[in-house]
Amino acid sequence: MGNNWRKSKMRKLIAFVFVFMVVVSGLVIAQDNGATDEQVAPSFNVCCEKTVSGAWCQNTNQDQCDEGFRSSPTSCAATSFCEAGVCIDSEEGICAKNTPKKVCELTTGTWVEGDEEIPQCSLGCCLIGDQSSFVTLTRCKRLSNIYGLETNFRTDVTDEAQCVLLAFATDKGACVFETDGGRECRFTTRQECSGSESSDLGGNVTGQGEFFRDYLCSADELATNCGPTRETTCVDGKDEVYFVDSCGNLANIYDANRIYSNDPGYWQKVVPKGDSCNSEDPNIESDSCGNCDYLGGSICGEGRARYGDNFCRDLNCYDVQNGEDYRNGESWCEYMGEQGNGKDGVGSRQFRHVCIQGEEVIEPCADFRNEVCIEQKHGPEFGDFIEAACRVNRWTECIDQFTEEDCLNEDKRDCFWVQGLHYDGSASNTEVQNLADQEDEASKNRGVLEGGHICLPANPPGLEFWDNGNAKEVCSFGNSKQVVEFKTDIFGKKKCKENCEVLETGWVDTMNKACVSMGDCGAHVNFLGVKTDGGIVWKQDGKRKSIQTGLFENFAGDEYVEVTSEEIEEGSYEEFEEVNEEDTTVFEESDGGEDEKVFNQ
Repeated sequence: MGNNWRKSKMRKLIAFVFVFMVVVSGLVIAQDNGATDEQVAPSFNVCCEKTVSGAWCQNTNQDQCDEGFRSSPTSCAATSFCEAGVCIDSEEGICAKNTPKKVCELTTGTWVEGDEEIPQCSLGCCLIGDQSSFVTLTRCKRLSNIYGLETNFRTDVTDEAQCVLLAFATDKGACVFETDGGRECRFTTRQECSGSESSDLGGNVTGQGEFFRDYLCSADELATNCGPTRETTCVDGKDEVYFVDSCGNLANIYDANRIYSNDPGYWQKVVPKGDSCNSEDPNIESDSCGNCDYLGGSICGEGRARYGDNFCRDLNCYDVQNGEDYRNGESWCEYMGEQGNGKDGVGSRQFRHVCIQGEEVIEPCADFRNEVCIEQKHGPEFGDFIEAACRVNRWTECIDQFTEEDCLNEDKRDCFWVQGLHYDGSASNTEVQNLADQEDEASKNRGVLEGGHICLPANPPGLEFWDNGNAKEVCSFGNSKQVVEFKTDIFGKKKCKENCEVLETGWVDTMNKACVSMGDCGAHVNFLGVKTDGGIVWKQDGKRKSIQTGLFENFAGDEYVEVTSEEIEEGSYEEFEEVNEEDTTVFEESDGGEDEKVFNQ
């Protein structure tokens, strides 16, 4: 990569110089009329901004100047339009000294007067990954941007040779020292080898360490005191199991089929991970291959192998709380019963589970369902990897949404769309206002009413029901006051006259569904699966009535049992009303020929 950068840089510089040389050539050709130096003496009397041959900023005769450009009877160095300076190509980070101003402008560069050292044109060593290039700071920034890396510009490096050496500083290999006890060796980097302390080698070191790139200390041709073994080790920061030599240096990845007696070449030079045993497999608990893969679910750990005491330890999770198996790093959601579409149980909470190196870790989302757990399965190209996260429950704006598109906009809120109901508190909405205008007794009907649509929280929030909590305020949004008018005929039989649909098709169940979707309100099931009706109060003729078990029996998710007006009149289905614990429900009869039945939720 470093050579390519230098070539690219040279191509740009060569191209720039080439333009200038053409200019000079144009000058020479213009003066050449076949005469010798003794026959004709040059007489340059003007500076041409451009010559007829296309050259720029030349000292020549007047008749050689292009009439469409400027000329001056003086040296070009003394003119403003041909004054020489430094031309900076900010995009590519290239600086060219002694460049005429006009030529720089033609190349869309930035011209700077004089030839003094400019900071952005000072050279230094640009380090990118394991490559280097001796360029300007501006050029280094450009190269770093191309490869998506941070700029690492070394101003303390003053020549290209030092810069090139820095690129190889991280090379690994055998560092061999001559001592009075023989040839000692350490497997390390080139940089550490050149500046390493040799006091730990023992004996007297007779020379500086010699570095052999990509060689192992056990290589026969290095003739060191280090030889092959059948021992293995784990290394911090690495996934794999490694052989070690007799000096304790790392060798190649453990492969039981490539001990020295089977494959001496495996102990000579470094073998890349991709060329080691079973490189496409995590080799979980394999006794013969230590080519572990953390992303695949394995890492070096203690365990029985054919040679040594380490193998690829299994990091995956099996038979977790939900009975499933998960890979290392996967995360998933767990819920306390049903959730979504207003079905979260009273007091329930959501949890994120993570598999971390074979252990199932449980992370609760925020209490009161202030957070909800979401999960996503990435496609086959990622191995159907599952990832989950706790996210803020965005329920507060649901009831103020008037269109299905706004209600179900998952980028902004967590709601679901219900047909057949609307909320009269949203009278600013045209649809809701029209429904209110159609009701003869609109002033008597309040809260959640029949008709239209309503947007409700998908995951109702938990509520503070103690002291001065928010339970009463939030649950009150689910209240419904309904007026039903009856007319008595000449035979004394009552017959429904107005708002009769309130008495039919499971209206009470529908109202309860809206109520429980507001929060921990209404008649619902708590997180232990126990049915609770503390959120409903019924009164008839000012007297509180007990709740029928039929409410829970009829309320079954999105399906409801239909109840006819005849069943109500016969007494087989009792009228009742749902209210907040603190509210009053009224059932009253008028003194005239009509009865009014008021239902509050």
